[in-house]
Amino acid sequence: MTMGKFLVRRILQGIFVIWGVITVMFGLRAVSPGDPATLMLGEGATQELIERVREQEGLNEPIYIQYFEYLQGMVVGDFGYSWRSNREVEAMVIERVPATIELAVAATIVAIVIAIPLGVISATRRNEPADYGATLFSLLGISTPNFWLGLMLILVLGVWAGLFPTGRRPVGFGQAMMTLVQYGSVYDLLVWLQYITLPALTLGTYFTALITRLTRSGMVDELGKEYVMASRAKGLPAVLVRYKHVLRNTMIPIITVLGLQLGTLLGGAVITETVFNWPGLGLRLVDALGARDWPLMQGIIVFIAIAFVTINIVVDALYNYLNPQVREG
Repeated sequence: MTMGKFLVRRILQGIFVIWGVITVMFGLRAVSPGDPATLMLGEGATQELIERVREQEGLNEPIYIQYFEYLQGMVVGDFGYSWRSNREVEAMVIERVPATIELAVAATIVAIVIAIPLGVISATRRNEPADYGATLFSLLGISTPNFWLGLMLILVLGVWAGLFPTGRRPVGFGQAMMTLVQYGSVYDLLVWLQYITLPALTLGTYFTALITRLTRSGMVDELGKEYVMASRAKGLPAVLVRYKHVLRNTMIPIITVLGLQLGTLLGGAVITETVFNWPGLGLRLVDALGARDWPLMQGIIVFIAIAFVTINIVVDALYNYLNPQVREG
């Protein structure tokens, strides 16, 4: 299969997934209790005003007509208006994207910096205390709930030790970088780092444990292959063989998982953002759920689905380039 056909197949699969998400969200809104017009206007609205809004919003139309109009709006990027704030959903989603990306990227960096060295140490010191410690860390990281870990970090490092702030961040990464470029001041950047450290550790813990286990298993598998024994027989330094050859060959599946998990982090930061009051898509989604603001909920979830599918396609393309055998899969 050529690269072009491979990408076309992946894109068509992605479109089908996004269509499925849109359809499910519309179905959930259709069967949810409560009148949308009443939710938009509040309990004190008159029946005449409610009927007028129902007519304006097309809520009196048959369900299939409402679905196709909704689908048509999604195709052209019209997500509608928030029932609570009457703002465009697209604007409300886009303004929260940078904060969620900041958190997802920071969590990924934390995972890479900790997990890969830990996995290498565990693989090269099998059945030693370092290996047992890395294995225990992986088990704890995978099994620890994010909300509990976040609360414990706030309590221990934020409240008791006073090392990190616990409120909402006062400055974003973009603003901090602009301050650095324009005025040469690193103050805003240091403040941003203080506020993002605990959320990044919380969100990245599971990811760290996963990459540690993947690195260890890949390294153990590679270390037993013939080319490693041949390199050692030629007298090549163990460090050179370990990092230039073995780790490089282990990186292909790790890169794949990194890309896939980055998409997962974009959608899975809801709990972490809520615990730390981080102004991202996850916190806005929780607020929309509390207010039963269906257009905003739909817009956020569809956006996350599009981002996840896009990242998957990019990762598949990179993996296909690195390992053409995947085209036959």
